[in-house]
Amino acid sequence: MKLHVISAGHFKLDGGAMFGVVPKSLWSRTNSADEHNMCEWTMRCLLVEIGDRRILIDTGMGDKQSEKFFSHYHLFGANTLENSLREKGFHPDDITDVFLTHLHFDHCGGAVKGQANQYELLFKNATHWSNEAHWKWATIPNDREKASFLKENILPIEESGKLSFINKEGEWLEGFEIYHFNGHTDSQMIPHLKIGGKTIVFMADLLPSTGHIPLPYVMGYDIRPLITLDEKRKFLNDAADKDYILFLEHDIENQCCTVMHTEKGVRLNKTGKLTDFIA
Repeated sequence: MKLHVISAGHFKLDGGAMFGVVPKSLWSRTNSADEHNMCEWTMRCLLVEIGDRRILIDTGMGDKQSEKFFSHYHLFGANTLENSLREKGFHPDDITDVFLTHLHFDHCGGAVKGQANQYELLFKNATHWSNEAHWKWATIPNDREKASFLKENILPIEESGKLSFINKEGEWLEGFEIYHFNGHTDSQMIPHLKIGGKTIVFMADLLPSTGHIPLPYVMGYDIRPLITLDEKRKFLNDAADKDYILFLEHDIENQCCTVMHTEKGVRLNKTGKLTDFIA
């Protein structure tokens, strides 16, 4: 197995929405905000090579939405998904699998390109993986989440014939395990990658950043915050016990971190790039 960190760009979101009921006086200690209360985030993807398969985990939000849409999310910086892949020596046609942790626009939008109902897959040779429960959840959205489930990001995947489902938990491919979490959205898939005797966990929106490690720091976007609380408690205890390497999709400062047990509960241990933790 080989791992490549891929950037799909940076964006901004409201700090209050990202930290829920936690006061700004607390969350701003780790995540500073601008004069509009916006914090900077990234969309960090991971390309996994297993044998002859090249599996891209998540795709960022893409660039096909309207000017009005992007006025809310403030994309910035020069990084794009295609440029980042090219820098690592890959072309979109090289990707054999696109693994979507969930179908919120900032995780799947980059998989589809085009404008004005003329859409096509960026990764035309790839099978796109979701699970049946989450696909149904996203395509018949509730009023709370429907602004995050955009049909132009989702339906072209099914219409292309390139959609497949992984419904079971546990090992999917050798060294690639999948577990479902239901607090942020229904049936979010969190990959656990086994490499060199270590476990790298792609955190998606179970843990967007190191600033979200304390248990009450739950996003306002989560549909079931008390379930997120329980899921984080169990996961973070396991991560501290087993020395998991947490790969952070949205933390603009830190690619990865580990956690440890303290008198105050599980807290941040080390941070660094993926290459600081694995050879």
